[in-house]
Amino acid sequence: MTGVPDKSFFKVRNLMVSFGSMVALKSVTFDVPRGGVFGIAGPNGAGKTTLLNVIAGAIRPTEGSVWLEGEQISGLKPMAVCHKGIGRTFQIPVVFPTLSVFNNIKIGMTFGHTSGKKRLKTIGEIIEFVGLNGKEEMIAGNLDLYSRKLVMLGAALATGPKVLLLDEPLGGLNFQEIEKYLRVIQEVNREMGITLLLVEHLFDKLVEISHEVMILHFGEKIYLGSANTVGDDPTVIQVYLGMKHYAAGRTS
Repeated sequence: MTGVPDKSFFKVRNLMVSFGSMVALKSVTFDVPRGGVFGIAGPNGAGKTTLLNVIAGAIRPTEGSVWLEGEQISGLKPMAVCHKGIGRTFQIPVVFPTLSVFNNIKIGMTFGHTSGKKRLKTIGEIIEFVGLNGKEEMIAGNLDLYSRKLVMLGAALATGPKVLLLDEPLGGLNFQEIEKYLRVIQEVNREMGITLLLVEHLFDKLVEISHEVMILHFGEKIYLGSANTVGDDPTVIQVYLGMKHYAAGRTS
């Protein structure tokens, strides 16, 4: 039916992860439609990064499954998950520090499916898209934090992802850099049509960019719904935001 979000595009079902006696995720279930922006938040130790690790193939779930376009991808190795269409960035930029910006993104592209004839042009387009024009030959390890985050983002985009996992992308950035980075990832979603799963501690920015939000607490889902109403949920206020934080946000 035209206009109905494709909720079958990306699915997580009854996901549980245990490390010995510690349960990191407890029966987490959610759907993300194609082209959606899905925000994930919660206190430290809530299981947010563990969830991304499972989706990316770095951790095998104890129970449950992850599905992309009707195909189960949970249990696959990270490279296989990447080939299926899952890209990822990290809070601390992961780059090849002795290589140029161009070659970092070129390495990212080796995990994708772009043909050799289009490869050089596509790398240039990605560099321009993320705003690294003029820095193609600069050594990645010599760049500032913001630029290294853009290199990592560019390398992830070079894999040709259908879904992009962003783990605290705004961490360590100043106010101006935060606003610039938000614009870039919004363009990734709107112009490239890539579905985003975003973990972020800056709650106001998470709400600003997301369509739906899930709040985790000790591995359990305590909220799943519209980004517009998450700040009014009593459990979210009590467990995550706190009344002072909530009152400040409402009066600012």
